[in-house]
Amino acid sequence: MKLLQTTSLTKKFGNHTAVNNISLTINQGEMVALLGPNGAGKSTTINMLIGVLQPTSGEIIFGEKATNINDYRSEIGVVFQNSVLDEKLTVKDNMMLRAKMYSRPVIVQSLIEKFELESIWKQPYGSLSGGQRRRVDIARALISSPKLLFLDEPSTGLDIQTRTKIWEILDQLRKETGLTIIFTTHYLEESENADYVYIVDQGKVIAEDTVWGLQKKYTKNILQLTYTNGTSQTMTIDNKDDAIKILSEKGPLISDFEYRPGTMDDVFMNLTGKEIR
Repeated sequence: MKLLQTTSLTKKFGNHTAVNNISLTINQGEMVALLGPNGAGKSTTINMLIGVLQPTSGEIIFGEKATNINDYRSEIGVVFQNSVLDEKLTVKDNMMLRAKMYSRPVIVQSLIEKFELESIWKQPYGSLSGGQRRRVDIARALISSPKLLFLDEPSTGLDIQTRTKIWEILDQLRKETGLTIIFTTHYLEESENADYVYIVDQGKVIAEDTVWGLQKKYTKNILQLTYTNGTSQTMTIDNKDDAIKILSEKGPLISDFEYRPGTMDDVFMNLTGKEIR
């Protein structure tokens, strides 16, 4: 079932077109990654979908009809790159003030437990570490029991343990509630768990597919051989069967080898280039 669509969504700032005729389809219960280099238009797209920016042209369709943010604001949760919580208030006060904004908020205690907030519940938000803040940010965004959660680079700067924990919790929530997630990230390995991926560059969608589909279209598998004479060879191959054939043929000459499928890093670099933006 389609939950959110955009048709030819465009945003211009003067003569600069930040988002150029982007069309997206987000199905209920999916986790969708929106990837792209710095300045590609990801955050501008997200900001239009959550109502921070007004589109220059194009349609946003939530559910069955073309709409505007006021018609579905209560159905979404948002975690921005930079926190919007009050640093002087405690975690408890930030969470409870948010809960009072809704007639039927989610049971806050369940979020406290899922995101392991008990030990920091009475601490000022401003005293927390980056990982602690991010857990609070996401828990707060879920208080309204949204159908759709937007995460704009939610794991930037976090250690691997915190990143892993956050994605485990979100995956659990998806299974339990059918939560739909749209996220941006520069940690491309995180996108490998997405149901669908859009890659954006210079304001346009330049590729879209499942992770497997993108890897099949835009990468090759890598086989690196180290020979007994000390030399090495790296080659691209289509599949693991080709790798097995090469290893069988060259077996006596090989001292070591490494085989790996193409990754989302490879997809991204092949599509957007290697230049620093």
